[in-house]
Amino acid sequence: MSALAELLFWRGYSVRGSDAAENSFTRRLASIGVHVHIGESEEISEDTVVYTGAVEDGHPQLIAARRAGKRLLPRAEFLGRIAEEFPRVLSVAGCHGKTTTTCMLAHIFHASGASFTSHIGGEDLALGNLCATGGETFITEACEFKRSFLALKSSVAVILNCDRDHTDCYPSETELFSAYRAFAAKAEKVIVNADDVRAREIAHELDFGLYAGRIRAEKLRAAGERYSFTVSEDGLSVVRIRLAVVGRVHVLNALAAYAAARLCGFSPEEIKRGLEQFTGVKRRFEHIGTLSGVPVVCDYAHHPREIASAVDTAERLCTGSVRLVFQPHTFTRTRDLLTDFVSVLKRLESPVIYRTYSAREKFDYAGSSVHLVSKIPEAVYVQSARQLKARLCEKLEKDDLILILGAGNIYEIAKSIVEK
Repeated sequence: MSALAELLFWRGYSVRGSDAAENSFTRRLASIGVHVHIGESEEISEDTVVYTGAVEDGHPQLIAARRAGKRLLPRAEFLGRIAEEFPRVLSVAGCHGKTTTTCMLAHIFHASGASFTSHIGGEDLALGNLCATGGETFITEACEFKRSFLALKSSVAVILNCDRDHTDCYPSETELFSAYRAFAAKAEKVIVNADDVRAREIAHELDFGLYAGRIRAEKLRAAGERYSFTVSEDGLSVVRIRLAVVGRVHVLNALAAYAAARLCGFSPEEIKRGLEQFTGVKRRFEHIGTLSGVPVVCDYAHHPREIASAVDTAERLCTGSVRLVFQPHTFTRTRDLLTDFVSVLKRLESPVIYRTYSAREKFDYAGSSVHLVSKIPEAVYVQSARQLKARLCEKLEKDDLILILGAGNIYEIAKSIVEK
């Protein structure tokens, strides 16, 4: 939302915003001259109101705007209209990896001096959540929540994976997969992850993977969990790439970005330069400080598969114990994927579970942190920053690593307790 607001502002539109609480994004907008009202009481004077899908129809400001005859546009529809203004649209979909892959693509375009605008769901450490050098290509994340990505007509659509998620929108995996098929059907060219058993069933022009696909990574080497690999195209070794970010999962994201950039006409060397300049995204295995001398790393992981990936990376980096903190994100996801959450969290010794971040949802005990903890005998429940800090400081060893996971407000909570 803030990236769209900033894009419109730089184009000369009169833009104002409203948010429930002040945050880094509202402060960023304020710094460039976009007023953001905090709270729900301010009257909306503008003709058009764009609102995020996380806002329910019963929101007081939406009700007032509707009564006043304002034009209301869901963010997904508005994003689709913005995308239509560009000759070429690159969109990245999937349960995991959208933000990182979108950032990697932005760096490829940026490093080559191409004309593009990137709209990113997170914050690239160098480019932020919006980078605009021109209007030739629009690069954006394509989110499956509430079928938002169906508003996009893509020149090149990338599908990273089709893992089950957003169970509040998709009662079955069949419905979720049908949405991905519909998203792909609206694209001119489609790229899929050949390692994903569902994604590879979708009709596509190009595929990638560690174990299958026309674009492959070979001769993987790791130094401090930073991977280098040789990209092969149809079995032919083409270029050697050394990533600056930690985690094996980023090799797959890099292959996805490589494949999309190749379809856009970039040379292997141009892609290599962009990928090697990418240094990461906030909240993606980000080192934020220390606690009692022990490093603290935050990651956005809020799905069982993402948690497993983050833990794998942490365990390979850590010579001591990984002290895990996890904040569940939404009651429905926690409830419907409970078995998978329990399975991955049981891997850790005494995981700390913070109270569920409800986001847009009402309380449901079946999806609460308390219920999750009841399924993991060694887990500990905390519900305040003070409790979290006290618990983490117990029995810390100098070789340990504190890994704090979640997509809610756990990032801000973690930053409030660490030593800078």
